[in-house]
Amino acid sequence: MRQALQSIGVLTLGLMVGLGSICVGAAAQEATPKSEQGESAESVTQIKLSEAQVKGYIAAQPEMAAIFPKLEKAGDNPNPELEAEVDGIAKKHGFADFNELNEVATTISIVMAGFDSDTGEFTEPREALKKELQEVKADSSIPPDEKKQLIEELTQDIKTTPALAHRENVELVKAHREAIEKALQ
Repeated sequence: MRQALQSIGVLTLGLMVGLGSICVGAAAQEATPKSEQGESAESVTQIKLSEAQVKGYIAAQPEMAAIFPKLEKAGDNPNPELEAEVDGIAKKHGFADFNELNEVATTISIVMAGFDSDTGEFTEPREALKKELQEVKADSSIPPDEKKQLIEELTQDIKTTPALAHRENVELVKAHREAIEKALQ
């Protein structure tokens, strides 16, 4: 579970922060999670997903992955051409703009973080982290320094992991889970 949360979190934050840094004004503010802006994870925008949005997200991944090196290079310097390219990719795959694609990516990532990689069962991500925190605290086989670090990381993850806003997204994402995982590789 922890590996899934970390990999999904890294992918989502990489996408949002990388792409968000090229957007200007309010668009950049919307593309960055509220938890990154000093507000609670509850402020992260989650939407009720449609089949078309999930399929569009999957289809957009190869192009988004290809443009990521340009986004990293651009950093915090807004680039209208790169911004237009990102919006163009989003529009090509059925989204109004990058911000809509970003909301879909965020929502999918939150749901994906709740799937157990072995069983495929879904658990609310924050609840899974709380359970893992209790297990780490009770595990006497973990060296003290490592245990302290794990406890700090899990505590921070619990604070920044939003609760699932739309339970109906679980079945939709579950139906496309393999394709999503493959697209993100």
